[in-house]
Amino acid sequence: QVQLVESGGGLVQAGGSLRLSCVASKRTSRTAAMGWFRQPLGKERVFVAGINENGGATYYADSVKGRFTISRDNAKNTVYLQMDNLKPEDTALYYCAANRYYSRITYASGMDVWGQGTQVTISK
Repeated sequence: QVQLVESGGGLVQAGGSLRLSCVASKRTSRTAAMGWFRQPLGKERVFVAGINENGGATYYADSVKGRFTISRDNAKNTVYLQMDNLKPEDTALYYCAANRYYSRITYASGMDVWGQGTQVTISK
């Protein structure tokens, strides 16, 4: 059973930066593609960013493009989300997720494994 553990959330002012990390308990076919999703309070969970197995392909939601960067270090079984120029609307619970297929990376329903989430709060 693969487990994902996120860290790095917190409270920052608008315009600031945070770096989220997600460590997988082991590397398997179920962690080939990794992604970040977020869920604002009272709203649905939505896709933020995704990365393929070797890190050569990434994809971003339009709302974060140019401000967020996803990367991975397979030697450490870790995926990162560097978040810059943060805005109050980025406030949400951020989840790390994994599945076998990069082609399904934008669909929450298509993810096989989820972390517990880390809270990101951006003040004005």
